[in-house]
Amino acid sequence: MSNPRNGDTKPPCLPRNGLVKIPTQPNGLGSASITKGTPAVKNRLCQPSSVPAILSPVLAHRSDLPIPSLASPLSLATLAGVASPPGASLVGLNTSESSEQASPERLPGSPSERQLAVDEKILNRLFWYFSACEKCVLAQVCKTWRRVLYQPKFWVGLTPVLHTKELYNVLPGGEKEFVSLQGFAVRGFDGFCLVGVSDLDICEFIDNYPLSKKGVKSISLKRSTITDAGLEVMLEQMQGVVRLELSGCNDFTEAGLWSSLNARITALSVSDCINVADDAIAAISQLLPNLTELNLQAYHVTDTALAYFTAKQGYTTHTLRLNSCWEITNHGVVNMVHSLPNLSVLSLSGCSKVTDDGVELVAENLRKLRSLDLSWCPRITDMALEYIACDLHKLEELVLDRCVRITDTGLSYLSTMSSLRSLYLRWCCQVQDFGLKHLLSMGSLRLLSLAGCPLLTTTGLSGLVQLQELEELELTNCPGATPELFKYFSQHLPCCMVIE
Repeated sequence: MSNPRNGDTKPPCLPRNGLVKIPTQPNGLGSASITKGTPAVKNRLCQPSSVPAILSPVLAHRSDLPIPSLASPLSLATLAGVASPPGASLVGLNTSESSEQASPERLPGSPSERQLAVDEKILNRLFWYFSACEKCVLAQVCKTWRRVLYQPKFWVGLTPVLHTKELYNVLPGGEKEFVSLQGFAVRGFDGFCLVGVSDLDICEFIDNYPLSKKGVKSISLKRSTITDAGLEVMLEQMQGVVRLELSGCNDFTEAGLWSSLNARITALSVSDCINVADDAIAAISQLLPNLTELNLQAYHVTDTALAYFTAKQGYTTHTLRLNSCWEITNHGVVNMVHSLPNLSVLSLSGCSKVTDDGVELVAENLRKLRSLDLSWCPRITDMALEYIACDLHKLEELVLDRCVRITDTGLSYLSTMSSLRSLYLRWCCQVQDFGLKHLLSMGSLRLLSLAGCPLLTTTGLSGLVQLQELEELELTNCPGATPELFKYFSQHLPCCMVIE
């Protein structure tokens, strides 16, 4: 990917889901990563930081200062602030661990420049310009920089991702000890993603993380072997958890949900868990009266389950994502719209049995919707778009990826929607240049994705320069997107990020 407006060398692209992966280090701790807490940045790629030049007079010409390149790999030791292996310049938490770090007296330049480099008022403003990975590296420079960077304000919205092998140090005798998580506590992390963990690993985490009992608000378990007993202990011990995610966890059962779910949970995500079916939804509906968000990917959930939600949840629940729930039909949509009338975010992505009639039910009954995802629904046609345009006047985001029966006629209906800001038409194989002309009147559009639309030509795409308020345009795998077209966009859409 490149930005035709900027010829400078760009930093490495972040993955689209916001995950910042830190490669494996030779210290035996494996790899670590930090994931951003909100999906709003999922398409903000390759954005270079605008860093003030305050560092240049002090650090630019110092070759022996123990700060690696900002693109250097970081281990879990760096992120967590634990002792580093011999010869590595990693930040510890006590004086002995950081004795080799640069002190203000060792910094280059005049006394005034050295004072400037450790002025905490300046550093508190400067460090906002750096990414999470860069902050991890900058915390290695000296104790002053570490003290400033370890303030919780610099880590808000980030979630550490820890794999099983990263949770233990192997001692010389072959025994294992749980790593110190004090560095995470200092920075105030209130959410964690644990990958591949067992019941025992979770118990060790609870015992070793100082904030686990009250301070952890969000916990995500992925590809883990947690059982009913482990799930019950975790939610009983971690009294602060209000957001729970279970992904690829196949060892707990529906009975485990019945015994462990607590009324304090307000957001729940369950995906790729083979034991989840209608009874699991019954447990969720009866045990979580304060549920505001439910994300569900379950192949065995049927229409019946969508009638289980209580009147209280109908009032509080504003987000429902049913992804690849293949058994859901229009009858399930009827149950859902009557049970949860206050939804503002709805995803039926991959619910392949839902048809235009189901979308009509959504449009007529869920007038508060601001985001609707109908991607991978092959039975959706232009008629569904007419229902959406007529009734969903507050809709701001519409996802129609892989809706292969959508044509230019459907886009003509959408052109009347004055509130729509984001429109995704990836791999809509019948959309042609004439359909794009309907979109040119949509002054509210800020994001438009046409990735993989094979019938769009360079001529048709060039007309998009009329959308002067457009901030992001995705043209990946578009045959009509030529180098000349990108150059044309860089000249006539200077404020738009064009994704090739």
